[in-house]
Amino acid sequence: MTEEQTQDVQTTDEDETAEDARVSNATSTEDDQISDQGKTDEEIDEEGEQFPRSYVEKLRDENAKYRQRAQRADELAHELHRSRVEATGRLADPTDLEFSDEHLNDADKLTAAIDELLTRKPHLAARKPSGNIGQGSVTHGTSTVDLAGLLRAGAN
Repeated sequence: MTEEQTQDVQTTDEDETAEDARVSNATSTEDDQISDQGKTDEEIDEEGEQFPRSYVEKLRDENAKYRQRAQRADELAHELHRSRVEATGRLADPTDLEFSDEHLNDADKLTAAIDELLTRKPHLAARKPSGNIGQGSVTHGTSTVDLAGLLRAGAN
């Protein structure tokens, strides 16, 4: 073989190797594209990182406990708000005033909120009947002499 033929064979071998590498890269790129269709880059990156099921369940249980505690704290805050509004005695129904964290921390803001509500809706104010409204036991002042009552009063 001549030197020129040897160079041609080497060039052909190099071309075939480069061609094989391009085909291999193209095939793997096509496979990656087919398997990754419809997924974002973040989803592809996160697929490789998974936590064990027991660890995930433990985290979920822990978070559920925190959610229950937070819900209980909210319920207690609402109950405290209602109690503070009721303690003022200014509203017929203490739930008429909407809940606000500010009312729990500052009595002046609570008073201002009640004042503002009663200004807008005076019919929500607590009313206390006074005088004779026709209910309950009624004592009539009688001018008749009660002999038994006089004897009892004199015995003491």
